[in-house]
Amino acid sequence: MLNVFARTSLARVTDPIGRWLLRRGVTPDVVTVLGTVGTVASALWFFPRGQLFAGAVAVTLFVLFDLLDGAVARARGYGTPFGTVLDATCDRVADGALFAGLTWWCFGVGANRPLAVAALGCLVAAQVISYIKARAEATGLTAEGGAVERAERFIIALVGTGLTGLGVPFAVDVALWLLAVASVVTVAQRMAAVFRSARRLEAR
Repeated sequence: MLNVFARTSLARVTDPIGRWLLRRGVTPDVVTVLGTVGTVASALWFFPRGQLFAGAVAVTLFVLFDLLDGAVARARGYGTPFGTVLDATCDRVADGALFAGLTWWCFGVGANRPLAVAALGCLVAAQVISYIKARAEATGLTAEGGAVERAERFIIALVGTGLTGLGVPFAVDVALWLLAVASVVTVAQRMAAVFRSARRLEAR
């Protein structure tokens, strides 16, 4: 839900940066890969070591690259089919790394196995939510929206994680359990959207 509104507002900031990067020969694909590598490295380095606040800040910074690759593409005047697939693939890798890092922390330093169940649920559901949309679009259907899309997942997870790193009790617990439940709801919402789309297509 936040994706469209957030990107529209942030474009005022990211578009000038995108033009600056393009003038220096940086391509959208390079920005995409760098952001993903940074996100994965940050999530899998800081979170398992119990450095939750530092990890939340680092991951947030690299996730912003997901906005910059689009800004560079707009500055160039076009995107590419390969870039679209690369961006979607890297998004899934980054999603997986975020929740894998938190799951690792739950099993290790966090010593909270029940919370690890929620983190694993978030990891799996994030992939399923994205797959439903991709598969639906590949078959000529639509599966937009839902309670928690990618922007919401990252915001809720990183805010909860960062607050726990600052000493706020149970912040990450609330965030991950909330996300786990909302993600299951989103899966159901997207499947319902696919069903309605299929019925409209059949009625033509």
